[in-house]
Amino acid sequence: MGQQQLLLIILGVIIVGIAIAVGIAQFGAHSTQSNKDGVTASLVNVAANAYQFKIRPTTMGGGGGSYVGYTVPSKMSRDDNGIYAVTGSPSATQIQLTGTSTVNGAWVATLTSDDTGRTSITYTGW
Repeated sequence: MGQQQLLLIILGVIIVGIAIAVGIAQFGAHSTQSNKDGVTASLVNVAANAYQFKIRPTTMGGGGGSYVGYTVPSKMSRDDNGIYAVTGSPSATQIQLTGTSTVNGAWVATLTSDDTGRTSITYTGW
């Protein structure tokens, strides 16, 4: 009976170890997706702010129909998920924004917003 009990204990420890390893892997995958979702949401908010700048008259501190001169507000340039910035030079009809993950600097989301405020996002490294 002693050998059988010892075998069951060893088998139980192995099963628990495998369950813990699977749980850690699942948590890591969920954490990555959560970060990607957070960066995406923040980029969309920055793009909305840029579009508001574009449609605001120049007399009220806006772009007067152009993205030229837009900079990401300091309160929106960084959060727990990433760092956000304007890429290149904004034109009158298009702006490109990047969001770099704070979890992994190789994870970058690039958002392009057109003249109507419509956005498209591409991901690198995720």
